[in-house]
Amino acid sequence: MKAKPYHRITSYEAEPGQVKKCVLLFSGGLDSCIMLKWIKEHYECEIVTLTVNLGQFLEDAHEAKKKALMLGASSALVADVAEEFADEYVVRCIKANGDYQGGYHLSTPLGRPLIAKVAVETALKEGADAIAHGCTGKGNDQVRIDGAIMTLAPHLKVIAPVREWSMGREEEIEYAKEHGIEINRTVDKPYSHDDNIWGITSEGAEIEDPGKVPCFEKILKVTNSPENAPNDAEIAEIEFEKGVPVALNGEKMSLYDIIACLNPVAAMHAVGVTVLIEDRIFGVKVRGVYENPAATVLIKAHKALEKLVSTRDENEFKSLIDTKWSYLCYGAKWYEPLMENLNAFIDKANEKVSGKVKVKLLKGTAGVVAVESPYSIFSEALATFNAEEEFNQNAAAPFIQLYTLSQQLAYAAKHAVMEGSDLDEKAVAN
Repeated sequence: MKAKPYHRITSYEAEPGQVKKCVLLFSGGLDSCIMLKWIKEHYECEIVTLTVNLGQFLEDAHEAKKKALMLGASSALVADVAEEFADEYVVRCIKANGDYQGGYHLSTPLGRPLIAKVAVETALKEGADAIAHGCTGKGNDQVRIDGAIMTLAPHLKVIAPVREWSMGREEEIEYAKEHGIEINRTVDKPYSHDDNIWGITSEGAEIEDPGKVPCFEKILKVTNSPENAPNDAEIAEIEFEKGVPVALNGEKMSLYDIIACLNPVAAMHAVGVTVLIEDRIFGVKVRGVYENPAATVLIKAHKALEKLVSTRDENEFKSLIDTKWSYLCYGAKWYEPLMENLNAFIDKANEKVSGKVKVKLLKGTAGVVAVESPYSIFSEALATFNAEEEFNQNAAAPFIQLYTLSQQLAYAAKHAVMEGSDLDEKAVAN
């Protein structure tokens, strides 16, 4: 079935003939290469490409730059903001135990607001009229990038060729062949990958069908399968200060370096692969395969340490805040005022999340095996079952009687009604 023709109905979308200069977000992959040619044909404007380096596993920013110039860009820029990504964006995710709907640690949603910010800064500096990107008309990323651009620079126009051209993956591959564009993807391996140092997102082909088993041998880019992972476990020790990882296995280093060092180790042990059926922003169900090796280890470690130093009420309420934070991040609400409010609470809650956590990596699992902190509220004297305990057992029975009083009354009332008799409150009390 042929896709319906695209009609622009918003004022922020660019029209052909309206743009003189465009900043194109360019990865060097299939979509961005086709877009460069397609925009030159349809918009007849000057194109400056921008490749944003967030510590990608799969992309070489400088190779992308050469490819852009070869395809006709007037200039090709590279923005290396990997450290900023770790220090200003990923750190927020760690403090919030970022997890969308079970095992997805938000690698792509975290990167989009920074990419959009850098694109806006570049467009203003270059005197461009528009920013172009390769997001599809069904996906989340168009909401994240378009929304950020409209928030930061409302006067800039947006060009989203994939929304306009109505080409599927096979048609894109044919278009590339017709225009002499080299591509790595084939019809036999039609997966789409998005990555940064925090993780890899894979979509396409059988991944899109929840009834089919993903072909992990073809899909996974950096992570081992459990079957091929080492048989011997490995312990990773992470040290935190106020919720921020500051050392790995006793060596102090930047957050970016901790993630970069931990990724290959966790990936070797097959840690961090998630197959997730998720709800997109538009409400449709989709399935993706996610590789987030270091993210899985760091967030498990952070969550365990947070649990040790916080009360039950703090931990229960923090989990609600974390869930809301993750949904705002996923849902293109990075600049929503509530996000700032949540971050303020999360920063406060993390002030005592300092200590060391040991995580055991083995055959696809990452299990916390030891936690210590100067802020720990664990008391061995109160928790032990040995005879020397300090816990006053004489207080236990009166506590139980009062603690379960409402439950007792409710149960008695229910059965009194069922049996047609009055509730004997005195008997319950006695």
